[in-house]
Amino acid sequence: MVNDLLVLGAMLHLLGGLVLATLVHQDASLRESDHAAVLAVATLVLGLVFAAGYYLRRDRFGALPAAAERRRAPLAARGRDLLRSLLLVLAAFLTATAVVGLGANALTAAGLLTRGTLEYRVVGAVLQFVGFGVAVGGYLAITRDWDLVRISRPSLRQVGLIAVGVVALVGAQIVIARLLTALSVEVAQNQVVVTGQQDPRYFLYMIPVAVLLVGPFEELVFRGGVQGILRRTWGPAVAIALSSVLFGLVHWIALTGGGGSRVPYVTVAATLGLVLGYLYERSRNLVVPALVHGLYNTVLFGAQYLSATGAV
Repeated sequence: MVNDLLVLGAMLHLLGGLVLATLVHQDASLRESDHAAVLAVATLVLGLVFAAGYYLRRDRFGALPAAAERRRAPLAARGRDLLRSLLLVLAAFLTATAVVGLGANALTAAGLLTRGTLEYRVVGAVLQFVGFGVAVGGYLAITRDWDLVRISRPSLRQVGLIAVGVVALVGAQIVIARLLTALSVEVAQNQVVVTGQQDPRYFLYMIPVAVLLVGPFEELVFRGGVQGILRRTWGPAVAIALSSVLFGLVHWIALTGGGGSRVPYVTVAATLGLVLGYLYERSRNLVVPALVHGLYNTVLFGAQYLSATGAV
């Protein structure tokens, strides 16, 4: 557990530096201020110092398990796995679109749903993530690569990882939100937040969806599928990085606002993906990042509900 905390802490310092460097660079461009650029460099250096500190002391605290050692593979094999992972993400979104369209139309035709209502949007969200699961399930059935996704009941140590992961992500979210406000950086909004602000009940409906569907099925695609595929030929570090970049980029289509305001959101989402990817690599159990992801979203939806209703 001590080793896990140190690794996660070092990673968050490094990621925090990278996120801040991106945000203040944008702020410096808008304000033409040298101070923001200096802050970005200083913060990035601080993150690198913490990350380097762990690396230099890794023998004392321990390192990743032997299973995480990099495996060399021919360039052609790496290219095939990269293409396979990209196609899996594309298949997941195409399948989700089909499931949402067919499912919502069928329920509407049967008189069970009315277009434009809150219930219609909630069911659409449910069907979207079911579509993710169908896509990955289909991939595993076709390739018979069932060992790609590792799922088991969390051990006591993994429960600790889940708790640490949720606290770390929520804390990082609070810090980043305050920094964005202080730097006057415009950030795009997720369509989920926009819908919830129009009807706060949507946030309450999305809490069970986040825990039961969003966390499990997004992690099934990006950590179980993409990261698992890339890990075999690219190694764990590159697999975590690439899957996190894809995870951040796919949020682009769910945002409202100009392209410049979407960059900070995508950067933060990619940072979330890095932490989730590390947790999966460390635990080798998809349940761990799935629960961290779902519970993190639950906290955000709860906070959004309280804010939208004027409770805070």
